[in-house]
Amino acid sequence: MTDQTSGAVLAAIEEHADELAALGPANEQLGQLDDQAAKVLREAGVVRLLQPKAFGGYEAHPREFAETVMRIAQLDGATGWVAGIVGVHPWEMAMADQRVQEEVWGSDPDTWIASPYAPMGVLTPVDGGWTLRGRWQFSSGTDHCDWIFLGAMLGDATGKPVMPPTMMHVILPRADYTIVPDSWDVVGLRGTGSKDIIVEDAFIPSYRALLYNKVAEGDAAKEAGLAETGYHVPFSCVFPLGITSAVIGICEGALKHHAAWQASRTTVSGAASKDDPYALYALSEAAADIAASRAALLDNVTSMYDAVARGHAPTFAERAAGRRTQVQAAWRAVRALDEVVARSGGNAMRMDNPIQRFWRDAHTGLAHAIHVPGPTFHAAGLGDLGLEPPAGPLRSMI
Repeated sequence: MTDQTSGAVLAAIEEHADELAALGPANEQLGQLDDQAAKVLREAGVVRLLQPKAFGGYEAHPREFAETVMRIAQLDGATGWVAGIVGVHPWEMAMADQRVQEEVWGSDPDTWIASPYAPMGVLTPVDGGWTLRGRWQFSSGTDHCDWIFLGAMLGDATGKPVMPPTMMHVILPRADYTIVPDSWDVVGLRGTGSKDIIVEDAFIPSYRALLYNKVAEGDAAKEAGLAETGYHVPFSCVFPLGITSAVIGICEGALKHHAAWQASRTTVSGAASKDDPYALYALSEAAADIAASRAALLDNVTSMYDAVARGHAPTFAERAAGRRTQVQAAWRAVRALDEVVARSGGNAMRMDNPIQRFWRDAHTGLAHAIHVPGPTFHAAGLGDLGLEPPAGPLRSMI
């Protein structure tokens, strides 16, 4: 693909919408994306949306990225989740050393990068960089990726984390890590193939690492000389965006399946669901709540983008409020979904009915750490009072 706009990416997804929807059961049975589903995403250019133009990307507005992920997740939750997770990684890779960008994308701009960012490994210093070892969970879409971002703690010469803790994001090629087969056996999002990763004393050159704090505070984008506004939107806004967009899209997809099901459903009492005012009330209320979740998430990232475009660096309180909006959007959408699934009847729970799969996927997506409300709401509440939380968990991922 060349010279493809973000609008054309979404148009390409629409051309394959029926195919992606039909592949949902196959993804779930395989425990990872079917190769054809991954091919459609790759050829549509979904993962290139936030990629730098210098390496074949589109540098799209993050709102357009979110809207694309939502649409894919409406068709199949696992496919939308992988699009959202893997699709964010080129945004951070744009801040990395040009040498590693060339290694990743130089010969193929469609190379995908996996994660996770949780600091489950320790970096031991050696000449020219570090060695890394550890085990990570939840590497979504990893079977279709050739590189990976991993979170790690900076260690001393003995392999013990230094104090105060220093978190790094390091970048490894596929040859330097092992994907653990059969390590993804879950109730929902089964098709994401979010398997475990093991690293045994891999060498990490210094140019393949980013200080997490620099990424989180926006310094990495400045030091990389990135001109595009989207790269200066806070990490705590962009990284959760792909995940929450997928959850909201899943709820939208479930709502559509519920409506289609209710349109022709007759209850055990012989009454048609379409004539039940209580069922219609629940459907309308859920539709309004899910639409509100979509609007809140998209407005949040657009407001952040516009503020950055005006030259404003979002404050901690503003970032915390943005994270609160994002978290609440996910919870509101899934709660609304529960109201309609509970009124879909027992046959909605049959494995050949897509409603139950979307319902399971939505709840599994809500369980992601990025959707834990407590610390984020606490920090945002302090911000409302004009106070800043102390260093520690209340400042995490904000």
